[in-house]
Amino acid sequence: MRKNLTLSQMLPVVLPVLAGIALFALVPLVGSSFYVDLAVKIMVLGIFALSLELLVGQVGLVCLGHAAFFGLGAYVVALMSPQSEAASLWLVLPASLLAAGAYAAIVGALTLRTRGIYFIMATLAFAQMAYYVFHDTPVGKGSDGIYLYFKPSTAIFGWQPLDLEHRETFYYVVLACLVASFAALSLLLRSRFGRALAGIRVNEQRMRAAGFATYPYKLAAFVIAAMVAGLAGFLYALKDGFVNPEILSWHQSGAVLMMIILGGLGHLRGAVLGAVVFTLLQELYQSQAVFGSFAKHWQLMLGLTIIVAVAALPRGLMGLRERLRRTPAAPRPAAPAPVPAPAPAPEVHA
Repeated sequence: MRKNLTLSQMLPVVLPVLAGIALFALVPLVGSSFYVDLAVKIMVLGIFALSLELLVGQVGLVCLGHAAFFGLGAYVVALMSPQSEAASLWLVLPASLLAAGAYAAIVGALTLRTRGIYFIMATLAFAQMAYYVFHDTPVGKGSDGIYLYFKPSTAIFGWQPLDLEHRETFYYVVLACLVASFAALSLLLRSRFGRALAGIRVNEQRMRAAGFATYPYKLAAFVIAAMVAGLAGFLYALKDGFVNPEILSWHQSGAVLMMIILGGLGHLRGAVLGAVVFTLLQELYQSQAVFGSFAKHWQLMLGLTIIVAVAALPRGLMGLRERLRRTPAAPRPAAPAPVPAPAPAPEVHA
């Protein structure tokens, strides 16, 4: 049974999270439009990374086709949005999440019977199938993609609480989605369901012997992760106003997998931190102002950086703090051995 954390134990976890939320909240107030757009991109990828962290870091399911759910969520809102007016948010948002979840239920039902490399390749195959559906058929308009001319309307019987066309409003909606996703997954992992997932990751055979039907747990986690990825894809489509089949490719799945590895597997905070660092490194290496003409080789520089980071920090950036704590201190001089007390003199009897 998991013990309740004391205040001193919670502060090192809660304070960095609150500081990160405050930092993101200040960006529209002090940053230019470039930094606002960059922060939105980071937050969207943070949600995407959280969804994959649930599978890889918490259940031990390495999925190389996770971009399919991300892209499906983006394509649903693009296909359901007319060119002449804004679609209803209360219609397209549930549709994006349900479409990603429904496809995940089909994929999971057919792939979760496999393990290891077979599971990785099976999820990759399903993702490539989805990619070619949108790339080679009229459904997704081919490689040209689909433009989103209007962000969805939040109107409720004529009353519009939020205007997503407003830059700052959309920014804080994305931030609220990131915080809500993080909080929901945190509560999920602290529940009985989350403890069962942790047990499956450590030893699935033992969980079965204890009476747990592990397959439904894994399928439920797979669907939940896909719906969170669908939310990220939905926000991604609204951010750029354009979707194309490349967001479903295996490159996208590999990128988000590198994010959670860079941040540190097994930590939700690590997933968001990995998305932040990965995106900032990508922007840095693509900058011609810094690297000049060599910026066109940004993927090479980014790959080398990831290799060095993984070699130096096997547990990711979240493991850096633990590694610093475990740094051995200087050995203390050994205490001198105690001097034995003199033996008592023998008694003399008359």
